[in-house]
Amino acid sequence: MGQLIDGVWHDEWYDTAKSGGRFQRSVTAYRNWVTRDGSPGPGGRGGFAPESGRYHLYVSHACPWAHRTLIFRAIKGLSDHIDVSVVHPDMLSEGWTFATDFPGATGDQLFGLPYLRDIYLKADPKASGRVTVPVLWDKVQGTIVSNESAEIIRMFNSAFDDLTGNRDDYCPAALLDQINAMNERIYDRINNGVYKAGFATSQTAYDEAVVPLFQMLDWLEEHLSAHRYLCGGRITEADWRLFTTMLRFDPVYHTHFKCNRKWLREYPNLWAWTRELYQWPGVAETVHFDHIVRHYHYSHATINPHRIIPINPVIDWDEPHGREQAGG
Repeated sequence: MGQLIDGVWHDEWYDTAKSGGRFQRSVTAYRNWVTRDGSPGPGGRGGFAPESGRYHLYVSHACPWAHRTLIFRAIKGLSDHIDVSVVHPDMLSEGWTFATDFPGATGDQLFGLPYLRDIYLKADPKASGRVTVPVLWDKVQGTIVSNESAEIIRMFNSAFDDLTGNRDDYCPAALLDQINAMNERIYDRINNGVYKAGFATSQTAYDEAVVPLFQMLDWLEEHLSAHRYLCGGRITEADWRLFTTMLRFDPVYHTHFKCNRKWLREYPNLWAWTRELYQWPGVAETVHFDHIVRHYHYSHATINPHRIIPINPVIDWDEPHGREQAGG
């Protein structure tokens, strides 16, 4: 979020002026893959083998895209093999920073640099484009492997299995087409849909985003009345990709992004499903609501110019989810 142009930081990370008030997300720049044998993956170049301690993950606890990678790092047993730096939740005129005056913000654990943009410039002194989290850094080659969360979680899902012995598969080949189709629908209408609604600067753009968002939530509510998870009876990547948005829905998106037709907790099946995933072993430890609430309300001056941090509802995420009798 934010852009480097000729090595200079620019803090406008979304531009609605030329798109009728519509939020437009840029394409990520680094698309290499860690593969089991270090060969090239679906994109980028090869040379990135799965080795313990070789890779470093830069994340924001506030960001749903970065949160995906932390979840897969936890559930795939990679916490002892891939270390992490956490940026400060405030993203202001200098973009993501490594300030440490907020609980859980670690600073840059590799180089001691002040800004996330410095990591991009370290990989390429002429770097341009958006400076985003997550970033997967290769200590051996001294460069960014990937800053595309969807691809990082697929690397984490399988590339390190021989190293960890954890062979849980959240993207099985037999369900791949179904997972990809579900991901595509959810990304456009929900994952990115909340941003399209929240950052809209015209009524038309807002309506175009918020109506499909709630249509999709209504569809998912009905779908989960007959299915345990999004793609049937087993949890998959599609569930985790939706989860990080649903987790933030009531604390942030409902009010801050004006996605307020209904609260998540007014959808019985979606609400129970979200709590179940929160209670999945290792997942709750990746959730930091203090970073989430602080980042959105303090960083988005165009939406909340006085930077008032709301009191927010008290939500019991450990409440029993009642999913034992869900559909198969």
